[in-house]
Amino acid sequence: MQQTLQKRLPIWLRRDLPVPSAERTHQILAENRLNTVCESAMCPNRSECYSRRTATFMILGNTCTRSCGFCAVQTGRGEILEDDEPERVARATRELGLEYVVITSVARDDLKDEGAFHFARTVEAVKRDIPEIQVEVLTPDFHAREELIAQIVAAGPAVYNHNLESVRRLQKKIRAQASYERSLEVLSIVKRLDPEMTTKSGLMLGLGESRNEILETAEDLRAAGCDILTLGQYLRPSLKHLEVVDYIAPSVFEELARALKMLGFLEVFAGPYVRSSYHAGETFLKSKSTSFCPTGAVLTSDK
Repeated sequence: MQQTLQKRLPIWLRRDLPVPSAERTHQILAENRLNTVCESAMCPNRSECYSRRTATFMILGNTCTRSCGFCAVQTGRGEILEDDEPERVARATRELGLEYVVITSVARDDLKDEGAFHFARTVEAVKRDIPEIQVEVLTPDFHAREELIAQIVAAGPAVYNHNLESVRRLQKKIRAQASYERSLEVLSIVKRLDPEMTTKSGLMLGLGESRNEILETAEDLRAAGCDILTLGQYLRPSLKHLEVVDYIAPSVFEELARALKMLGFLEVFAGPYVRSSYHAGETFLKSKSTSFCPTGAVLTSDK
């Protein structure tokens, strides 16, 4: 993709903040002492999502034991696990009135089980408290240890999401402690353990990848059994993080979504502000029904 050296965001990345108040969401999160990836990763959609009383819970602490070049989550030594966190996540989910919830976590390479048991407990607590809810997990790679991934699959999420983040060539630059092959193996393991479970992954664009590399990556994801793919624009959270190489135009996202859907994905959700958990419930429902068209969805493959 052609490199652009824009000092200001292009017009399609400028938008007004939502009018509805996010105060109640902030209150619920604070009262339950919960972290969200929305805040910790400085997600550009957090005002919109909070105003809709939705958030992506981030468990296992607020400090990641890995240091990725794109991510704003603080890094360092892992924190002490709080045994009541699963119940607090369940309570907040109920208080927010969520019918679909996304649970993610920091990487915890310092723990013997990398936090898998705590992750599974959280999914189980939410489902026990709200039996009708749909849970999507967005997990670290757990070093592709099948016995750890199996604990979370056994907890019964509707969607198992693990992000590949970028193309093979850029992996070591953006996430040196991870592996392209290992992430693909995570998705393959989930499908091997439960062929009916919906799997999902996401890519950030704008880091210098080519169109052919995006297509090759999508083919690798399909070979690993990935059902849903999200594509979004990488935005630099601070001057300490990787620079943006390209700002991808909405028309390019739209064209990529159409092309990648042809590879056999159930759904491809693509657009400048798309993130893994952005409109996750609507994306999941659309993957299950070709007639479903979520309000406000942008740049999906059939538009």
